[in-house]
Amino acid sequence: MTRVRVTAPRSVPRPAGETREAAEESEVGQVFVRSLIRSQLRLALVVAVGFMLILGAFPVLLAAVPGLAETRIWGIPFDWLLLGAGIYPVIGLSAWLFIRTAARNETRYRDLAGDK
Repeated sequence: MTRVRVTAPRSVPRPAGETREAAEESEVGQVFVRSLIRSQLRLALVVAVGFMLILGAFPVLLAAVPGLAETRIWGIPFDWLLLGAGIYPVIGLSAWLFIRTAARNETRYRDLAGDK
């Protein structure tokens, strides 16, 4: 059996002066970073609250429609299917919206800060 060693190419470290953060450069950079943090926090809270509201609406739906809780599909109660499998599209949609909007926020920050 042959041994194979996989290594990454050697890179040249950058001088410490070139890697300064935008927040350290000026007061305006600090404002941009605080704005990015606030927008990301606001996004996280909106997505989390929206997800919890949708999750809380499932039992209300079951209680609002008479006979829905007793319905069986392939021998499995409908409420179990709804809570067990119906939540995954909601999780996926929430994650997709969060990632897309977070990336847009970071792109706007980079455009404002002048990063390449």
